[in-house]
Amino acid sequence: MTKPGCSALLRVGVWLFTLTLCANSAWAQTSGGQPASQPSGDADLAMQLSNPVASLVSVPLQFNWDQPVGIDRDTRFTLNFQPVVPFSVSQDVNLIVRWIMPYIGQPALVEGAVPTSGLSDIVASFFLSPAKPGRIVWAAGPVLLLPTTSDPYLGSAKWGAGPTAVVLKQSHGWTYGALVNHLWSFAGDDFSGGVPREAVNSTFLQPFVSYTTAEALTLGVNVEASANWEADDTWTVPLHLTVSKLTRFASFPMSVGGGIGIFTAAPGGSPDWRLRFSATLLLPRK
Repeated sequence: MTKPGCSALLRVGVWLFTLTLCANSAWAQTSGGQPASQPSGDADLAMQLSNPVASLVSVPLQFNWDQPVGIDRDTRFTLNFQPVVPFSVSQDVNLIVRWIMPYIGQPALVEGAVPTSGLSDIVASFFLSPAKPGRIVWAAGPVLLLPTTSDPYLGSAKWGAGPTAVVLKQSHGWTYGALVNHLWSFAGDDFSGGVPREAVNSTFLQPFVSYTTAEALTLGVNVEASANWEADDTWTVPLHLTVSKLTRFASFPMSVGGGIGIFTAAPGGSPDWRLRFSATLLLPRK
């Protein structure tokens, strides 16, 4: 269902983000600095980080705090460890492996439950992509769901698989595109953690747009919409406004950033808003 109480905050956030984006774009056009169409080394790396299937070895850590959650309207914490490793299959094809391993700490969700924490299900994506992409970057392949817990509040207890794909375009500092996957369960427990377990039939859709300045500052907007087709309230739709900056950690490039998320639609009992912090370390590709 829609979250009507978030509409005012959402409008304010979008307007502030739009004004900031316009100011940065105008500055880039009028300043004597390097134009966005010819990005510096750091700006080029920052733009590549906006590409989910860039040929970069990256180790992102994403911290999320969701409020309010559960019967006590408390905070849910999620740490996503999501390394990306590219491999050369041939001169013409790359394989990009994206691994998302969530650690969740959350309060009691229903009466009689207790706070719980631990690993949630792992999502592993395997993208095949042209080694030398054209004006449009694309990649596609399988995605796997790997159960890691029997806790009914943390995981599905199901093995799943399905297709995933991403398409995007990058030009003059701008990146825009979308990532999508769908998972169906094919094995696992029908009864685990003391409760019956439903089949997994879910879609994830992530449209995104970002702008990277010559100073390697990236402003982004994305939606991380998920649909549970087995539920009555199908969609959960958080909208995120983010900013990040490429810097250095010792001799390695590193991106640090943060943002705010507004849940524009979600099942009852879901959070209204989210705070996010991220740190992404870039490693040399051998």
